Amino acid sequence: LPKASNLECKDLYEYLQTRSPEVLEKLYNYATICLAVYRELPEIARQFVIRILFVEQPVPQAVVSSWGSQLYAKEHSSAIGILSDLGVWRAAAIPGGLPAWELCPTYKKNLKIALLGGGKPWSMSNSLESDSKARDVTFLDNYAMSRWRCVLHYMVGACNTKAPDGEAISPDAVRILLHANLMKREDDGSCVITKQGFQFLLLDTQAQVWHFMLQYLDTCHQRGLELGECLSMLFQLSFSTLGRDYSSEGLSQGMLTFLQHLREFGLVYQRKRKAGRFYPTRLALNITNKDAVAIVSNEEDAQASHGKRHIVIETNYRIYAYTDSNLLVALLGLFTELLYRFPNLTVGVLSRDSVRSALRGGITAEQIISYLEQHAHPALLNVTHPVTSGYRQKSCLPPTIVDQIKLWENERNRFIYTEGVVYNQFLSQADFITLRDYAQSISVLVWQNERTRTMVVTKLGHDDVKRFWKRYSKGTT
Repeated sequence: LPKASNLECKDLYEYLQTRSPEVLEKLYNYATICLAVYRELPEIARQFVIRILFVEQPVPQAVVSSWGSQLYAKEHSSAIGILSDLGVWRAAAIPGGLPAWELCPTYKKNLKIALLGGGKPWSMSNSLESDSKARDVTFLDNYAMSRWRCVLHYMVGACNTKAPDGEAISPDAVRILLHANLMKREDDGSCVITKQGFQFLLLDTQAQVWHFMLQYLDTCHQRGLELGECLSMLFQLSFSTLGRDYSSEGLSQGMLTFLQHLREFGLVYQRKRKAGRFYPTRLALNITNKDAVAIVSNEEDAQASHGKRHIVIETNYRIYAYTDSNLLVALLGLFTELLYRFPNLTVGVLSRDSVRSALRGGITAEQIISYLEQHAHPALLNVTHPVTSGYRQKSCLPPTIVDQIKLWENERNRFIYTEGVVYNQFLSQADFITLRDYAQSISVLVWQNERTRTMVVTKLGHDDVKRFWKRYSKGTT
């Protein structure tokens, strides 16, 4: 069977690396983007940038090389490559023909503005009167996770657009999930989770939000929004203060639309659209912060964050999940037949039908096994199981469980599908054998039946076989 690609989780560097030099030049017109890029650079790269930021002429590459010890030549070379890939600096020549480095003028100008001040004030920096209905950090955390859980609950049980607490997922969020291939639409119009979607659910919240927003940014042009404006505002929010309100008065119409989408995803809180103020949530502040503080807004989130190892699985395929989290139970239900639900315990069983249902949705046996291992109860970690299979050398799960999940997957992998072109209706057996032997000689023959004079060649080999047949036909006439 053709294998689905894995989820590609890009950080800021990897995302910008895929943008063209022209797009990067436009993005660097925004001081907030320049500051965010600088903040995400490796420490050595930041040193290079800050050293030449106020130098008004290219710096010889030999001088830059002398700034680091030879013991760190690998890190030095990596930093140079990253700065070049991001278009932060570029190669230049100085009198005498010596190679040199100089910062990109646009990036240099706007990084100075970000670090020293000046330029136009940020669009959300207008002063506001005190809010009579101010929201505290606890409220914002609860709101953010409530909105984000709508997305996750929809993914694991997309029978409707509402989470268990009644909050509705927005149509925009559904479109992003489909665009990102985290979900796919079936023939009957329903949405089901994909292999990439299952991997997405295993990420921490910060990584989920960042990946989700990158997929949103890919659709900016379709929405009539400017990529630079959206990315700049996203970074402005990440630089903001949690619990403080900001003005929306200076925002363009496009950014007001973007703000409403962020509100739907839980990155900002706004009481009313015309309120003129909004509160960034921790989801927005943590979006690119490597030292982010996780949000634990209620008992369910506490279960999900602190009760990661909550699953006991027995050799009779019974599964016991010690959790109150509706999300974790729904996630388990993707590949398990759930039997009983108690206040702090869910009982299920791994069955052929439940696992094959997950496999049909694109989830792999390896993902199911890895999930059970990652969330295995501490009591299972101290149990040593004999190795009876070549699938895995070490596992805290019973070998019979690991083997059976793999076998259920192999049941579906009995056929290999290959794109090809059919050749038939040959006038003579000699013609068929000649063409078949040629296709076999160049390793493009997929299948042949001499009795029916039918053969299949690969799609890539079709042109070569067709040219040979034309030459052969002319020679025999």
